[in-house]
Amino acid sequence: MSRAWILLLLACPGWAQPSIDWGGQKTEILKHYRDLIRIDTRAGNETKAVEYIRQVLEGDGIASETFALDPARANLVARIKGNGSKRPLLILAHTDVVGVQPEKWPVDPFSAAIKDGYVWGRGSLDDKPVLAANLMVMLLLKRNHVTLDRDVIFLAESGEEADTAGVGINFMVQQHYGEIDAEYSLTEGGNATIEGGRVVAMNIGTAEKVPARVRLVATGTSGHGSVPRMDNALIHLGAAVEKVGRWQTPMRLNDTTRAYFEKLATISSPEKAARYNALLNPRTADAAQLYLAEYEPQSWSMLRTSVVPTMLKAGVGANVIPSEAEATLDIRALPDEDIAKFYAEMGKIVDDPQVKIVPLPATRPASPATRLDTEMYRALEQVSKRMYPGITVLPAMSTGASDKAQLRAKGQQSYGIGPAGTREDFIGFGAHSDVERLAEPSIYPFVEFVWNAVTEIAANRR
Repeated sequence: MSRAWILLLLACPGWAQPSIDWGGQKTEILKHYRDLIRIDTRAGNETKAVEYIRQVLEGDGIASETFALDPARANLVARIKGNGSKRPLLILAHTDVVGVQPEKWPVDPFSAAIKDGYVWGRGSLDDKPVLAANLMVMLLLKRNHVTLDRDVIFLAESGEEADTAGVGINFMVQQHYGEIDAEYSLTEGGNATIEGGRVVAMNIGTAEKVPARVRLVATGTSGHGSVPRMDNALIHLGAAVEKVGRWQTPMRLNDTTRAYFEKLATISSPEKAARYNALLNPRTADAAQLYLAEYEPQSWSMLRTSVVPTMLKAGVGANVIPSEAEATLDIRALPDEDIAKFYAEMGKIVDDPQVKIVPLPATRPASPATRLDTEMYRALEQVSKRMYPGITVLPAMSTGASDKAQLRAKGQQSYGIGPAGTREDFIGFGAHSDVERLAEPSIYPFVEFVWNAVTEIAANRR
């Protein structure tokens, strides 16, 4: 036994975390990350990624099982057993990606090309980094024979982006929850912020908004386009979309967002700090909100239930007045929003008997925010500060939705994590954008972060 290893054992009685040569892991990390991006997993093809993951796991002697409502959209579960003294930890990531417009991309969106220091591709942010990191953590746990107090369960799930068919987390929760039952879970929904070339903040997702989409349906009299009509459905729909699109819904802080802006102020420039602190005071919040609406729209969205028109449908010809026109609104509700009352208030904003509000089926349940007083959150804080001295850890509410909602509804304390990037990276080249990319150097410390978080909470320390 080397002198260095003996000193480490003496310094940490009963616990010696395996020493990982992270420089030596880069080739394999990058390979799996890029291989997963190259697999076109737009909805309906997720089993292709599951087969890749299964083969990689089997190569290291890790058994896995697949569960599928649709054979083309399988979910994979792998488990490394602990001694059972603590309840399991679930690490999960979705395999599917949203669609692409190839003509908008400077590279093939499924090539995982490395260009200008970035890995480009659909899924390069959402959600292949988490998928690759979870895969690497399972391999490293097995290779290093880590003794665990809790089982570590890896779920690669389908259909997260639009699980209208119930093939992914809804299927697993409803029919196979015993396979993924855990005390804590880690998945997408957070990130680290780079400013001035260093990581300054770690955003841990502890809450998220709830999708509550509706259609606005306007009706009128159909007819020839040469004869204007006062009850033209398109005119009434256009007015309604304008009203709700410019509706300033009320600001409301919750425990997560209040803590987020309080802590964000402590690491911001004096000008920004004053603005964030102003949000915490009802007498000064209005002016600060106006600034955020224009320059920090994601922060603005965190403060309220948001309403965004996203789709329009009407008409069959240029010379035909349609009898019906509709718009889809992407509503993202605060976790405690009374959605029935919100729809009623929206009806008052529209104020048009020719326009009806038609709620669309809910895809995710409302769920309570994840607690900040848990062993898992403390572990995430400790790992963040250990890897990035001087960093500030922020509990954050995602303006989007994830499958943490279904897990929280089952009682799991579920946290969102993600790789580091600059503000410009996430705004101009973020998830679901026309182009999507991640700086290559960001994937390696993210895998290390996930490894450290998992071993901090799950490894046996006796």
